[in-house]
Amino acid sequence: MAESLTDPLSGDLVLQLPDPAATAQLGAALAAALLAVAPAVLIVHLHGDLGAGKTALVRSILPGLDHQGRVPSPTYTLVEPYQLPRFRVLHVDLYRLRDPAELDDLGLGDELGSPDAAGRGRLLFAEWPQRGEGRLPPPDLVVTLSVSGDGRKAQLAGRTPAGMAVAREVRRAFPAGF
Repeated sequence: MAESLTDPLSGDLVLQLPDPAATAQLGAALAAALLAVAPAVLIVHLHGDLGAGKTALVRSILPGLDHQGRVPSPTYTLVEPYQLPRFRVLHVDLYRLRDPAELDDLGLGDELGSPDAAGRGRLLFAEWPQRGEGRLPPPDLVVTLSVSGDGRKAQLAGRTPAGMAVAREVRRAFPAGF
């Protein structure tokens, strides 16, 4: 089970994730928060070293948004799209980009417009966002994952009103002293 605290300097939510089940718990909480907030567009930057759990986190979010089936890593395809009942989701991995200008060929700007005719919002989960600096939209929510002992540490920081609303909803799922 994850244990939460608030970073006293930044106010960010910091979670200790001792095992894969705790990462899955965070993913489920993020999915519930996204459904509760229902942003028209939300950009999530996922930071962390190789093996920190970025793809594992996205894999644990998508079932909570009604995705059924496999969630492949976008390491080689660069973009994995998901058309879900409430959201069009793009999961991108920019690790292999040599130049941020390569993002222009992915058409993310067109994909991240306002909700579609069915009212579905747009979500972008971007791994290695620093590789697209200057071309990738700025984040609404930043999730930083790092190895911590035998588990992981996750830090969530809202950067816009929508991102802060999602972070607040996740905080409710992880009360301090838990």
